[in-house]
Amino acid sequence: MVLLRSIATVGGLTMVSRVLGFARDILIAFMLGAGPVADVFFVAFKFPNLFRRLFAEGAFAAAFVPLFAGLVETDGKDAARAFAEQALSVLLWTLLVFVAVVQMAMPVLMVGFAPGFVGDPAKFDLAVQLTRITFPYLLFISLVSLMAGVLNSLGRFWAAAATPILLNVCLIGAVLWLSPMTETPGHALAWGVAVAGMVQFVWLLFHCARAGMRLRLPRPRLTPKVRLLARRILPVAVGAGIYQINLLIDTIIASLLPSGSISYLFYADRVNQLPLGIVGVAVGTALLPMLSRQLRGGQAGAAMHSQNRALEFAFLLTLPAAAALVVIAGPVIAVLFERGAFGPAEVRATAAALAVYAVGLPAYVLVKALTPGFFAREDTATPVKVAALALVTNLVLNLLLMGPFKHVGIAMATVISSWLNAGLLAVILHRRGHLEIDQRLKRRLPRMALASAGMAALLALAMWGLEGALAGDAVQRITALAALVVGGLVVFAGLAHLTGAAALEDVRSLMRGEDAA
Repeated sequence: MVLLRSIATVGGLTMVSRVLGFARDILIAFMLGAGPVADVFFVAFKFPNLFRRLFAEGAFAAAFVPLFAGLVETDGKDAARAFAEQALSVLLWTLLVFVAVVQMAMPVLMVGFAPGFVGDPAKFDLAVQLTRITFPYLLFISLVSLMAGVLNSLGRFWAAAATPILLNVCLIGAVLWLSPMTETPGHALAWGVAVAGMVQFVWLLFHCARAGMRLRLPRPRLTPKVRLLARRILPVAVGAGIYQINLLIDTIIASLLPSGSISYLFYADRVNQLPLGIVGVAVGTALLPMLSRQLRGGQAGAAMHSQNRALEFAFLLTLPAAAALVVIAGPVIAVLFERGAFGPAEVRATAAALAVYAVGLPAYVLVKALTPGFFAREDTATPVKVAALALVTNLVLNLLLMGPFKHVGIAMATVISSWLNAGLLAVILHRRGHLEIDQRLKRRLPRMALASAGMAALLALAMWGLEGALAGDAVQRITALAALVVGGLVVFAGLAHLTGAAALEDVRSLMRGEDAA
């Protein structure tokens, strides 16, 4: 199992999913606009996804993968399969009961989840109806998370990484082909969500069988391993809840600022999430099962090497991305959003937030690269405690910075608290003897920073030369932005090679599974 190849696989498929996600959003906006049906569908889509974010993805993977991967390493695949089957059975029956209860209580729950709909009976009834259609998605996506953990632990990343693509394909298909046959496009999209869950489940069930992990459904029993799994899920779920509270706090505080502040932050974060999602998800997903198996196999040196290479890749990908977004935030926002009611003033305000968010991009990804160092050692509590401290810091800084800097102050608070989160995780790992920066990373990190700074300077110069094109019509602006992006990539690659920040032979060696000095 080669770390770089795994990161490239997950990152590449995540990028495809993000591009399809943008296409999906464009089609939904075209079909639904921003009217009442759109409002109702987004509520119906967010409701199961709230529970998915809390329990089904990060929390489950963080608790399940180290246990499963450890059993593969020490007791063999048969013992690991038996544990996965018991976890699957308990999870399935628990979710069936939970989904049934929620379906029956949906009208009451909707009052709390979308209280603004109560005054419009037709809109409220539609929200209940569509959410009842979408909510079984939680059942399937939770089982998908378990099977993804199985495949990732076996070093088979691509099938699990492709599951979000299937969701986007199903929703695009629902918009294009199912809408004419349903009462509203919102109904079509709701059924698209439900079908996507089933498609993702069948997809991974097939690939688990191909990997020699044909999962049966035994009678559910709370074995010691299943109880341990449940205990370890809880703190990570609390951490996910902290993150959701953090987002809610940002929104509440932004609502106290001048009109448009929430939108500026939303659009800036959407752009910033693209590299964050691709790099952060890829590094965290690939690293956790590798560290788990190495540590359970007594390979502490190999685990330290894997941690250093993950950090190296994270810096190599995020430092230039952050530097570029700081410099070309204006052209990026203008090309993506400047049309209709989104004018030059909105571009400037959103670009200012994006430039600040970009400063925190390496920190966001570092958190993804460092938390597996805790999870692989079956410590799910420490990252949650650090996240809670970062949440308090974010709240205090929001209140301090929102006055002088408005919405940009909220972005600043997010960046500072994210760097605090990453820094504390690194310090704790180091003090425990679980993180020692090796000579290769010490040598290359400042060179990566130098290459990124050089690229940023040349991008600023290029922007001055392309000023006319960047202020021209849509075709000219898109062409100029493409030239800046491609040019920045080429310049950074050249500077990275010249400074020794990265070498092509290292990539070739790692992709072949060899160790690069």
